[in-house]
Amino acid sequence: MRQIKVLPSRPRHKAGTTQKGQDMQTMLKTGVAALAMLLAATPALAEKGDVLIRLRAITVQPQEKVGPVLPTFPTSSGRITNAYAPEIDFTYMLTDHLGVELIAATTKHCVEGGGSLAAVGRLACTWVLPPTLTLQYHFAPEGKIHPYVGAGVNWTMFYNEKASNELNTAIGATNVNLSNSWGYALQAGIDFDVSEKMFLNLDIKYVDMDTNARLTTGAAVNNLRADINPLIVGVGVGWRF
Repeated sequence: MRQIKVLPSRPRHKAGTTQKGQDMQTMLKTGVAALAMLLAATPALAEKGDVLIRLRAITVQPQEKVGPVLPTFPTSSGRITNAYAPEIDFTYMLTDHLGVELIAATTKHCVEGGGSLAAVGRLACTWVLPPTLTLQYHFAPEGKIHPYVGAGVNWTMFYNEKASNELNTAIGATNVNLSNSWGYALQAGIDFDVSEKMFLNLDIKYVDMDTNARLTTGAAVNNLRADINPLIVGVGVGWRF
């Protein structure tokens, strides 16, 4: 009598499960595990004596009020252009919660004519250097997310100011001089830890800034007052030392 050999059966995949599906499940589990490790990692503590250095890309948006050019153009007005630039700041933590920040950047702005000077277009341009010192309060030095607010003082220097070709053509060769400015500054921001030493930053500042412009065209002297008061919005990266 012949013996009948019974061959072992092949393993079956569960219904609806393929090798590709198993790979996707493995990747998902790995991703979840990595996220759990990241969330469980020790947060970077902001402590007394730390130095924070941030590099930001900023947009400077004047909330301006530009007066007339007096006495020659009493019905004129104007607007100040926005600007974009890099910014660097340094923060020293006096305590776990209090820090002092020095902000430095320089931007170029122009004044566009309005009213009776609207047809001229651009009137003048200047570079602005507004170093700002703020005292900050950091709400959560022990967490991964560090919101803060600040208030301080700003000094603004206007330099390399020049009348535009359009203004020189319209009224003659004109020399422009702008007075420097002192004012207050308000600030709010938030740091997001990436690692123990590195973080991302969002920041917004309001700066009280104004200037008096003196325009000299031959023997004629005109004056213009501008309240610039920019809103400065920045995003960047920082390092903790």
